[in-house]
Amino acid sequence: MKHWLRPGLLWLHALAVVAVGLCVGMGLWQLGVYEGRQGDALDDTRHQVVPMADVWTPGEAFTSDLEHKRVSVEGRFADDDLRVTRDDGSTWLVTPFVIDDHALLVVRGEGTRAPASDATELEVVLEPSESGGQALGSDRTTDAISVPALINELPHQLYGGFGIALTDTGLPLVDPPEPDVSWTIGLRNLAYALQWWVFGAFALFMWWSMASESVAMRRAEAEAEEGFDAPVA
Repeated sequence: MKHWLRPGLLWLHALAVVAVGLCVGMGLWQLGVYEGRQGDALDDTRHQVVPMADVWTPGEAFTSDLEHKRVSVEGRFADDDLRVTRDDGSTWLVTPFVIDDHALLVVRGEGTRAPASDATELEVVLEPSESGGQALGSDRTTDAISVPALINELPHQLYGGFGIALTDTGLPLVDPPEPDVSWTIGLRNLAYALQWWVFGAFALFMWWSMASESVAMRRAEAEAEEGFDAPVA
């Protein structure tokens, strides 16, 4: 230990602490910038609402680029409410929203009864049809929003997905899934963060290599001096 803490090596230890601390700090700063850009992109996506007719028309299949997309629709609610029980025990009230000659199933919110609504324009988050789904029971309840299972239960031509309402229609709104944000947004800052941490690891390696070599040389010199000073038998 005395060789590691001798004055001639203290400057190297101090330099290593400063270098590694700087690299770690700069890496964390760049990571924060990356996360900030991700958050800004998420906020921008939340506020991007486009007319549904611009991205999806009746008869088209529901594609992956439509999932979690926020759109505006114009039409009217039909008088065909149905209830969907969820795995967490809640119940969603779903109503077809008629748009020309088709209807989009819209989750109006949590509840079992739909208050009257004269809404003619909604903002919704699009979601794909769910798997499974039982036929509607006598109480118009099912366990999934499955378009194939419901298409023969309702007097409407249905879109191939459904929407979760962002517009208040008289029921507590359901929290929609977060929109997707590509991890590549701000990728340069993430790469800079990793680069700084690599620099920090290299500085740590150089410190260990130089310090251990110096200590080994010092120990060898000390052992040689002890051997030289030892009395001859």
